[in-house]
Amino acid sequence: MELAGRTLTVEIGRMAEQANGAAIIRYGGTTLLVTATASEKPRDGIDFFPLSIDYEERLYAVGKIPGGFIKREGRPSERAILTSRLIDRPIRPLFPDDYRNDVSVVATVMSVEQDYSPEVAAMIGASLVLAISDIPFMGPTGSSNVGLVDGKLIVNPDALEREASKLYLTVSSTHDKVMMIEAGADEVSDSIMMEGIMLAHKENQKIVAFINEIVAKEGKPKHSYEQSGVPSEIYEKITSIITDTRMEVAVFTDIKQERQERLAALKEEVVEKITASHLEEEAAEILKYLGDAVYKFEKATVRRMILKEHKRPDGRKLNELRKLSAEIDVIPRVHGSALFSRGQTQVLTVTTLASMGEVQRIDGLDFSEESKRYMHHYNFPSYSVGEARPSRGPGRREIGHGALAEKALIPVLPTEEEFPYAIRLVSEVVSSNGSTSQGSVCASSLSLMAAGVPIKAPVAGISVGLVTGDDGEYVLLTDIQGIEDFFGDMDFKVAGTKNGITAIQLDMKVDGLTEEIIRNSIEDTRISRGIILDEVMNKCIDTHKSDISDYAPKIAMVVIDPEKMAEVIGARGKVIKRIIEESGVDKIDTEDDGRIFVSHADRSKVQRAVDIINAIVHVPEAGSVFTGKVTRVLNFGAFVEIAPEKEGLVHISQLAHERVAKVEDVVNIGDVIEVKVMEIDEQGRINLSRKAVLPKPPRENK
Repeated sequence: MELAGRTLTVEIGRMAEQANGAAIIRYGGTTLLVTATASEKPRDGIDFFPLSIDYEERLYAVGKIPGGFIKREGRPSERAILTSRLIDRPIRPLFPDDYRNDVSVVATVMSVEQDYSPEVAAMIGASLVLAISDIPFMGPTGSSNVGLVDGKLIVNPDALEREASKLYLTVSSTHDKVMMIEAGADEVSDSIMMEGIMLAHKENQKIVAFINEIVAKEGKPKHSYEQSGVPSEIYEKITSIITDTRMEVAVFTDIKQERQERLAALKEEVVEKITASHLEEEAAEILKYLGDAVYKFEKATVRRMILKEHKRPDGRKLNELRKLSAEIDVIPRVHGSALFSRGQTQVLTVTTLASMGEVQRIDGLDFSEESKRYMHHYNFPSYSVGEARPSRGPGRREIGHGALAEKALIPVLPTEEEFPYAIRLVSEVVSSNGSTSQGSVCASSLSLMAAGVPIKAPVAGISVGLVTGDDGEYVLLTDIQGIEDFFGDMDFKVAGTKNGITAIQLDMKVDGLTEEIIRNSIEDTRISRGIILDEVMNKCIDTHKSDISDYAPKIAMVVIDPEKMAEVIGARGKVIKRIIEESGVDKIDTEDDGRIFVSHADRSKVQRAVDIINAIVHVPEAGSVFTGKVTRVLNFGAFVEIAPEKEGLVHISQLAHERVAKVEDVVNIGDVIEVKVMEIDEQGRINLSRKAVLPKPPRENK
């Protein structure tokens, strides 16, 4: 088919025939092998659908050999993990609720042409191989990107267009509804964002039609499976003991711990009554479904009360925010810190500033992304939800939430020229009851300003939830807490400034959203962001501090002619080591394009290093004044090094206003003196004067 003016080709039956579904996807020169497999039987003892998605980057796809000693691909890159999540989110809701067989989708990137996105090809391929397989999947979905270049929306932009775009939007859809939205934007308006979403949705419908044609020809019959869930008679027996009224009392509180205690008490009562009224074996058979039955009953109760009575578990109105608060400078000695609280959700974000030598180097498939100056990391420890689990490092969820917050803040960061620092933010979720990713956006914006980073505008984030009924009725919930996220149908996260949207992430649990729901959700988040900014964040700190922390390095950037970089570095780094030694700075980083970054906590030392660098690369002009070291003393004068590897002569007659009989009477080797350039002769020799910078002696009285 033609997709955004380029050819998309699907080949079936050529490779991986033992998988349940497999296809080679070609989009221009970008080629992927995508497969889907499923286990024959369900996994025992689980209450979730075990779907795994792996987006496998192969560096041979772009003609690279992996770096390091091992020389083979290791753990997935951050970009690969984020792409796996993009593939997962639109297809997961389209499997049966009670399907417990393991399903694995693998997209292996075999070649990449930079103008043809392998991520989009992988998303299309995953939906296609599931659709043609015998795995019970209620798709297919189509996926596409949208960019915004010079005010024009472009479907699946090429590499140059992506570089210039103010929007990078990814949308997945079924034949009639939007399943997933992921966006990073440079303060794009709601109207343009909606236009971009619907443009992608329209393109996706063509992809769905294309896949359906293939399914009609090549699709396998869907296999049957062992259904899981609570038998209806057992569910009725357990819920009749609890009753609707008591379940409502148990779940409708704004304190998570109270809810858990009340539910635990109800479970204990059920155990006592079932044990007392049934034989041991029969009671054991009923009680093995207790957890699932109570969860199902709790979910049904919450959804019914929200949808029919507009009653939320914590008593808020549908569009009401939880209690908000914000603080800065909560941690001493770090470069910047902020604590943002929304109900029982609390996120602490700490900012660290460093020299440009600390940027993250990326060894991936996208040639346009070779380094990251801004890094955002998100941690979700078990204590934040009152659990006792050991930390095993960040999972895919943590990486995804960190990337979302990073995406939300990139548009407001200063350029390297304005602020020559590498920036790392770490968001610590210290308490969680829903919407931690958007809490981290708010805390991070505050932390950056507290650190003195001159961001263009503060950014706030908010989540909107959804509960739908069988008759098309729906209710939107502003600022969802944990229970509303678990039992609701979507988590629509939007971050942005007062001027526009900077990031979107939509997760669905049902078969998609209509245009009306999307439009209303975006409008809801716009209003809520304004409240958060005006009433909480801006009252805490409304602009960046005038200076960075005393504990942060002071960094200056010098831009020189790249051809003169060798003069600054010197043979085997000899010159640059001397500059560091003489100025006392911590570090000097150089870039091939002529940029030099000097860092130290003491601004005077940074300035000294900058002066030395300028002295090296700039041809001295008559009248310039330098501070230099005496390197040689001869009968007729002294040689002074005004910059590394650059020296001039102070003739004996230019050492002082009075007559000097011997050079050593005024200066000696190693002395540091101030001199002025008097001239540069035709042979490039520099003539200096110490006398010219000395105060003139008073005239004698006649």
